[in-house]
Amino acid sequence: MSNQPVYTIRIAAQLVGVHQQTLRTYEREGLLTPARSAGRQRLYSEQDIERLRLIRRLIDELGVNLAGADIILRLRHRITELEQENQQLKHEIQRQRDQQLPAVRRPQFDRQERRR
Repeated sequence: MSNQPVYTIRIAAQLVGVHQQTLRTYEREGLLTPARSAGRQRLYSEQDIERLRLIRRLIDELGVNLAGADIILRLRHRITELEQENQQLKHEIQRQRDQQLPAVRRPQFDRQERRR
């Protein structure tokens, strides 16, 4: 999914199935921040479109209000950050273990002992 801003507000609104004013409201409420062109025109990326679709699902299907959608989006973002941090810590712990603990080696048996 691309983060390259390519869609104007008109196209973004059509893709999500809302009025352009709805997108302006979402921006004003802090639910998303589209990029701006040199002429200050709002431009939306694929990631923005997916975020908008999620916002619509929260509102339309789950009955969440804008404040609730904002909280959910922030919590999802924080969870993603924590999951990434957790993975980094796991890798660091494993690296530390590998450096401090000698490699566990399986005893070598000759072929005759394996056949028994």
